[in-house]
Amino acid sequence: MADVNRRRMLKRLAAAAPSAALAAYPQAAGGAGQIKITRLAYHRATLRWRDLLFVEVHTDAGIVGLGEATCHGRVDVVEAALRWLEPYLIGTDPAGPEAHMDRMSYRLSRWNSGIIPRTAMSAIDIALWDIEGKRLGVPVWRLLGGPIRKRYRAYYSHWSAALASPSPEAYARWAVETVNNGWTAVKFTVPGRDLPESGRIEALCAILAAIRKAVGSKLDVGLELAESLTLRSAIRMAEAIRPYDPFFMEEPLPRENLLEFGELSARSPVPVATGEGQLSRFEFRPLLERNGARIIQPDVVKCGGITEFRKIASLAEAYGVEVAPHQCYGPIAHVASLAAVSVCHNFLIHEWEAADDKVYQELTNGAYPVQQDGSIALPERPGLGIEVNFADFVRRFPFKNLGAKAERAG
Repeated sequence: MADVNRRRMLKRLAAAAPSAALAAYPQAAGGAGQIKITRLAYHRATLRWRDLLFVEVHTDAGIVGLGEATCHGRVDVVEAALRWLEPYLIGTDPAGPEAHMDRMSYRLSRWNSGIIPRTAMSAIDIALWDIEGKRLGVPVWRLLGGPIRKRYRAYYSHWSAALASPSPEAYARWAVETVNNGWTAVKFTVPGRDLPESGRIEALCAILAAIRKAVGSKLDVGLELAESLTLRSAIRMAEAIRPYDPFFMEEPLPRENLLEFGELSARSPVPVATGEGQLSRFEFRPLLERNGARIIQPDVVKCGGITEFRKIASLAEAYGVEVAPHQCYGPIAHVASLAAVSVCHNFLIHEWEAADDKVYQELTNGAYPVQQDGSIALPERPGLGIEVNFADFVRRFPFKNLGAKAERAG
């Protein structure tokens, strides 16, 4: 009899446990299905060379989800797309980001592809995940089932932008300082796009040789080529730089040339990386089927948010391809991308705009994660783990529409 009573008591405790836990969460006053989206708010800023666009999704429970819709040179049209989505979001329960993405992608319009709608939908998806985590009182990465790792390796992106001189000696000095600051990997845009082919390769080899002489193998070096090569010249460059053990060659060819990416990846002694221009798993599929890259670089702000990012990473895992997310935007995009890779078995390394760390920490009251020993820790707070002082952001870095001006100027 005692055993029977004990079993009954344990069953009651087990049934009561979820309710007791939920009572501590912000959603307890309303509960799932009773929170409604009331409005969207937008904030623009320009930091260094980037035009940034953020969105806040407000609810009647006082919970605000943060999203980012940065699309350099197209901030105005992305905001217009977000405003088009507003009436389809206001009044709905923000719960279930997967269901919302399904509705935005397949039911609101048959036109869900392209950089503008995908960026707008990505921003909403990120904000809805933030709300979901906040009202349940847990980080987004916990909702996703992670984390797989405690920390996530990152590379210092746009690394050479800090150099006053592009000489090999300047690269070498900067490499030493970078290693001393804890970084283990960097990426820079290969200079000399207007040089003759042989001159550009020779200049790059001199830079890589200087870096290797200065820091040896302490620094992995990724190379951004910004779609500036042909298949022939990419193979030639890869063979020339092979002795310096580069980490990867990013987008050496135009993104659309999937057949050539397959041939290049097969012939290049340097790993090929691409994918920031692919906007869904359906666009990554032909790249993966052609073995067009050993490393893919999905962009959480462009590909369909956290929801779609996970599917892309899982698809790549089936092909034995590693994931190194593209990321060079604001603080919300960085932490959203970090949450998305928290459950990626095939994660390789994360792009990180290190030059903005201090600013982002200031604008998030110290919550923004920064590099330590070459890696980043996941934020522990509910949702995405940060709050942003948008008033201060916009005051300090007013919007200038630099992208549009640059494109008009050619």
